[in-house]
Amino acid sequence: MKKFEDKLARLEELSDKIKNPELSLEDALACFEEGITLARGMEKDIDKIEGKIQILMNQPVQPEESPELDLFSGLDDAQKA
Repeated sequence: MKKFEDKLARLEELSDKIKNPELSLEDALACFEEGITLARGMEKDIDKIEGKIQILMNQPVQPEESPELDLFSGLDDAQKA
C-alpha cells in the first residue's frame, strides 16, 4: 500500500470491521493495531505534503515575461487620427 488513498481505504475497511459485534476481541485488537499504524503513517505523509506546500508558497514568483506597460499606447494615436 503505497498511495495515500489506498491507506485511507484500508483504514476505512478496518473501521467497518471493528464495528462488527461478532468480531473476536483478538481480531478487533489486530485491526486496531493495524489502523493505528496506518494512521501514524498517513500523518507522516500529510506532514511531508504540508512541508512541500510551505516551500512552494514561500518561493518568490518569477514572471516569465516582463509586463506590458503600454497597453493603451496605441489608443492615443488612433484617437488622434
